[in-house]
Amino acid sequence: MTSPGFRPTHVVPQRGMPAWETPDPARPTVPLDAFLPVQLVERQGDWGRVLCANGWSAWVDGRFLVAVPQDPPTADGGPPARTADPRPLLARAERVLSGYRSAVEDLASGALDGETFRVRTSGLRIGVVVDAESMWLYDAERGRWTYADGARLSTYATDDGPRATEDPGHAPTQVVTPDGP
Repeated sequence: MTSPGFRPTHVVPQRGMPAWETPDPARPTVPLDAFLPVQLVERQGDWGRVLCANGWSAWVDGRFLVAVPQDPPTADGGPPARTADPRPLLARAERVLSGYRSAVEDLASGALDGETFRVRTSGLRIGVVVDAESMWLYDAERGRWTYADGARLSTYATDDGPRATEDPGHAPTQVVTPDGP
């Protein structure tokens, strides 16, 4: 049975996902089924409290929820502004790759020894997979893999588990929909 006014904002990823009673890994509850429509109603750092169509709610790692495409309202009725532009991350990947290629050239020509090569490339980290219009980029600064469809960038996977807060100086974000919080 669906709660009146329920509008999903996200769906659970294809493999399903673990859920918790509170934003605390020590309090697990029943995992959520794959492709379950949910409504994200609150954020606390990486944690997200979701509401299911039957009224049940749980906390999940909000970074893994798959957003349901919706046209956001705009003040002037024009097209929505693009968010999470993939170009800055692509430019960063190009700079790191160029630096690594330069170090490889210097090593191959004998201008660098193995130890100097290791020092020069220490800390370099990129990841890029392009498959037709789909692209996955590793964002080393945020420790996450992102997915881009050519226009938008969204988190695909992360290096670590959910954190209680991203910025302890701010109150948790509450998601507000046209129908209220």
